Amino acid sequence: MNFEQSAKQQTLKYFNGDELARDVFINKYALRTSDGKILEQTPYAMQSRIAKEIVRIEEAYAKNTKADYSLDYKEVFSLFKNFDGLIPAGSSLFGIGKPSFSSLGNCFVIGDLSDSYGGILKLDEELAQIMKRRGGVGVDISHLRPSGAKVFNAAYSSTGATSFMSRFSNTTMEVAQGGRRGALMLSIRISHPDVAKFIMAKDDTSKIRGANISLRIDDDFMKAVRDGKKYRLWFGAEIVPVDAQELWGMIVRQAWKSAEPGVLFWDRIIKESPADQYKDFATTSTNPCGEVPLCPYDSCRLLSINAYKCVEHPFTDHSKLDLDMIES
Repeated sequence: MNFEQSAKQQTLKYFNGDELARDVFINKYALRTSDGKILEQTPYAMQSRIAKEIVRIEEAYAKNTKADYSLDYKEVFSLFKNFDGLIPAGSSLFGIGKPSFSSLGNCFVIGDLSDSYGGILKLDEELAQIMKRRGGVGVDISHLRPSGAKVFNAAYSSTGATSFMSRFSNTTMEVAQGGRRGALMLSIRISHPDVAKFIMAKDDTSKIRGANISLRIDDDFMKAVRDGKKYRLWFGAEIVPVDAQELWGMIVRQAWKSAEPGVLFWDRIIKESPADQYKDFATTSTNPCGEVPLCPYDSCRLLSINAYKCVEHPFTDHSKLDLDMIES
């Protein structure tokens, strides 16, 4: 039996016969050499790698700051062992303590809001650079001028914001991440003149296969839908009134047909975002699954708490939260 076969066997035992869990660990998280040979036989080895790296950083911090306390290996390992306490998300599991460089941030929002080919190409490069390091990306295209808008080049008019969706989607599909591909969210404000094209972008399921798409919906639009009124699409000084209920009907039909576009209730997001109290941290899009709204060049590092392990006497009349365990 070779090392990889042994790893599969031991990992299967670790997961109590769950073949899917075994394959996910072996293919996506276990440390390998540069030529693909597996180095970690079970998740215990991965959890130990993570604990050792955290302790290394803790000890260096304590030394540099003359702190009185730093976590020891057993204490840190106990938090991760068997996924009993803390469960870092994929990029952290994959990257912490790994000798080759990869992002420890799970997802990023990027974009410098340049409405130009230079800005679009710069964004595409940033997208590729993040994804090759295993990060997911959110991009808002609301700043790009709509189809038919005047441009000062040989084309005379723009192909529109949505014409670049395929470029970003293709980049996502092209960049390998070791057993998986990257994740991309493309968003646009509901008031953008190209919004109908955005809504219909996935009507052809052979296109834009490398991205999720979501609409940034504001309260004024939803009120116009409720009241049967017109809603204004705009870009710069251009204003185009549309029937809000017809646009809403298009969104509903496409969501029924292809499960996209998703919707982001943007005014609510901004209202409840502490970061948006500061102009320099204005939220522009979300991570690929929509859990975390972020400003450009911010990122999220996801982590789960095994809540089941924090319950004493689960599934009984005497069940209660172990607050001491949660606090620790």
